Amino acid sequence: MNIALLSHDSKKELMVQFCIAYKGILAKHNLCATNTTGRMVREATDLPVTLYLSCTQGGNEQILAKIAYDELDMVLFMADPLVRDQNRRDEVAQIMSMCDQYNVPFASNIATAELLILGLNRGDLEWREIMHMRNE
Repeated sequence: MNIALLSHDSKKELMVQFCIAYKGILAKHNLCATNTTGRMVREATDLPVTLYLSCTQGGNEQILAKIAYDELDMVLFMADPLVRDQNRRDEVAQIMSMCDQYNVPFASNIATAELLILGLNRGDLEWREIMHMRNE
């Protein structure tokens, strides 16, 4: 499965800790992330992470395109609900909306991310692979 990792600045360390905790599960999948988040996760876990641009340079748009082209199976976005910048709040809404449109599981907090990762490990998301086979 292809998993995107994103986080607001104040939640980057939370994403790193999450990835350390679930390294065994994440190692079985393809990871991508916006630049800073991805570098931090890669340095802390030694997991291979494909890096995209930072969010301010177009990384979120790259993630949105991957969703639209059905190239992502899950998006984990550690979002800060108290972020003051409206653009930062809008980016979460935009990515969540795109995930809803294309049936991509999406988490915006650690509780939901943990449920998705544990479900992934149990095989609860195998329907994504079946969808991919039908579209080929």
